[in-house]
Amino acid sequence: MTRRSAFYSFAVLLAFALAGVLPVSLVGQGTIAIVGATIIDGNGGPPLVNGTIVLTGNRISTVGPAGNVDVPNGAQVIDGTGKFVTPGFIDSNVHLSLYGAGETIVRYESRNADLTLESAQLELKHGFTTVRDSYGSLLPLIEVRDAIKRGEVVGPRMLVAGNIVGWGGPYSITFSLVRETGLTLFQEQFNDFITQGSGEEWMHMEPEDLRVAVNAYLDKGPDFIKFGGTSHFSNPIMIGFSPRAQEVMVEETHKRGLVAETHSTSPEGLRISVESGIDLIQHPEVLPSVISDALAEEIERRGTICAMLSNTITGEPWAEHLKEQADREENEDEQAEDVTEERIKTSAELRAEARQRGEGIEIRRKNAEKLIKSGCVTTIGTDNYLGSAPEFRRNPKKALNQSFGTGSVLATEGLVELGMTPMEAIVAVTKNGAMACLMLDELGTLENGKLADVLILGADPLADIRNIRVLDTVIRDGKIVDLDALPNQRIFSSPADTLEHPGHEELQRY
Repeated sequence: MTRRSAFYSFAVLLAFALAGVLPVSLVGQGTIAIVGATIIDGNGGPPLVNGTIVLTGNRISTVGPAGNVDVPNGAQVIDGTGKFVTPGFIDSNVHLSLYGAGETIVRYESRNADLTLESAQLELKHGFTTVRDSYGSLLPLIEVRDAIKRGEVVGPRMLVAGNIVGWGGPYSITFSLVRETGLTLFQEQFNDFITQGSGEEWMHMEPEDLRVAVNAYLDKGPDFIKFGGTSHFSNPIMIGFSPRAQEVMVEETHKRGLVAETHSTSPEGLRISVESGIDLIQHPEVLPSVISDALAEEIERRGTICAMLSNTITGEPWAEHLKEQADREENEDEQAEDVTEERIKTSAELRAEARQRGEGIEIRRKNAEKLIKSGCVTTIGTDNYLGSAPEFRRNPKKALNQSFGTGSVLATEGLVELGMTPMEAIVAVTKNGAMACLMLDELGTLENGKLADVLILGADPLADIRNIRVLDTVIRDGKIVDLDALPNQRIFSSPADTLEHPGHEELQRY
């Protein structure tokens, strides 16, 4: 198979997946009544103790105190005594398809659709009933998204963006500081496959030409648009679009009734994007400096949603940073006596030393805490990604904090570490996540008439947010998900890691 034919044969590949590689695993559709549970509805108010929720078809029909709700005859009754019910969780920033790690792409390009579906199913397995994919291969993402919609395969609700418009693909100066000169033909073709005509050439356009380009890209079928307000990395930072150009992209996206969001890695780039009227910022904490009070206040005033990369600045990554910092300080004390005379360091050396000290993670954590404390609408956006296959992995262990499903769980827990209460964290990944999808009228809270995406937990998440790991039942669109039928053997993966929680055995289901 040629590279080109492999890129564009996803319908065939998905048909292969549907033939049995990845199972259909939803149980029935009728009426389900969860009786006697503590209901945490996602609105942030006090939980309803001894409540009943009735699901009819794919909708919530009744929520109320157990004594006030009639359970319909013939309903499947689930005893919720001692259990806790929440809306399905939402991750606002995942990367389900192959887009990086060149050796892996070459080896597995013919299984891109399989890998995309598997990645989505692992999110579902951990209680994330909706995911937003904000950067990846648009064609296999659409194929998998639509197959899930049609009920041909099981997975979370998927919203996809495809390329981060204005960026030139994974092998480009704007994404990974890779110059086009010296690229292989495969790398050039893969850049084109990712961008779908929405790459760096957009930064050269006049606003009115950009208006046409945005609509042509939206005609390809993405659910929202994400543009690069700046380059991917902050070393160096390049502002990609003028204020007027960003306004045009937002205007045209809003005309379609869709969300417009940005990835910006400089304070000024972020300010321009916020003032252009964007709906959401992906990881607004990832800046080279502490965000100003004025910008934090403007984000809060406008109600711009902040999708936090909390899984990378809390938990194990933060603990490792603190340990490395302590070790470094100890070594510096030991070496201090040996220092005699030192030349003045260059600015490049000083920046390198700052990176070695881990100032980046410290700044990101301060920014996240500041935005949360400022009252900004916050949800999670984990950047969970496929990474590279084990046979090509230079670092043999991929970080658990950005693995599908587990990374989303850890990000939710991380919001509490950053200053939220457990209730606020649950609202962040339910109600606020639905706002990020522009679907609050359908998702995010347990209310009559809304879609029946429901989780049953075996322990109280308000007492300990880590209890979101104690997942008893996942109901997606009114149907009980057979969690055991979802992937156990990865197409590629490192040996399975497990999330541990006192009093419970293995909680990660693969």
